[in-house]
Amino acid sequence: MTDSSAPVDPLAAFVRRVPEGDDRERLVCPDCGFVNYENPKIVVGSVTLWESRILLARRAIHPRRGYWTLPAGYLEQHESAEQGALREAWEEARARIEIDQLLAVYSIPRISQVQLIYRARLLSPDVSPGEESLEVGLFDWDEIPWDEIAFPSVRWALDHHRELSGEPVFAPRSNPPGETGAMRV
Repeated sequence: MTDSSAPVDPLAAFVRRVPEGDDRERLVCPDCGFVNYENPKIVVGSVTLWESRILLARRAIHPRRGYWTLPAGYLEQHESAEQGALREAWEEARARIEIDQLLAVYSIPRISQVQLIYRARLLSPDVSPGEESLEVGLFDWDEIPWDEIAFPSVRWALDHHRELSGEPVFAPRSNPPGETGAMRV
């Protein structure tokens, strides 16, 4: 007798093989041939300012719980990248923001992510921690807790934001030279 309340993994019957016309192993249904493509996750977020201060959130979740980050997270189904960045600012910092333009696109293949980071401004300095944040703060450049920054891409985005300060139009930045985001072996 089986427990019908136990969750069923819909991919349990899939096999890993190279589908016809492809060049890498994928999860394939042996019955119908459906290919379950596993693609990188898209992260959206923003470097957001109130006057000259930058909005940061201290993470309440893993990975890097207790470290500071930009309001950012995974893009949801049926959501534009801009909508996702607006939502993440609200979810993490109860911040209402206005997006200016795309600041950077970072490729992080070691964790299968592409990160779209926008330049934005706060519509009000009234911010507070959302469910995924322990606290939030507005920091002048010299006050940023650099030793407690959660991820390399947060530092990249902050540096790119500073580099482009005052530029009304610019080409989006990418990974800094030598920072491929690849796994180090």
